[in-house]
Amino acid sequence: METTIIKIEGMHCQHCVAAVTDALTDLKGVESVAVDLDDGSATVTYDTAMVQLEVLNDAVEDQGFDVV
Repeated sequence: METTIIKIEGMHCQHCVAAVTDALTDLKGVESVAVDLDDGSATVTYDTAMVQLEVLNDAVEDQGFDVV
């Protein structure tokens, strides 16, 4: 398992947090997700054998947010 912090721009409300959380937790291999609206980040613990960082970033961007 690996834990990474994804910096995200464009989140403004709890709906945004829920969208990012759902998108990441739906990915096979993701163990846990904690999205911090104030910090603009998501802390993700995932299995690198099942999902890559690029896929995590794409899932966030598919929700309309920017990964920085």
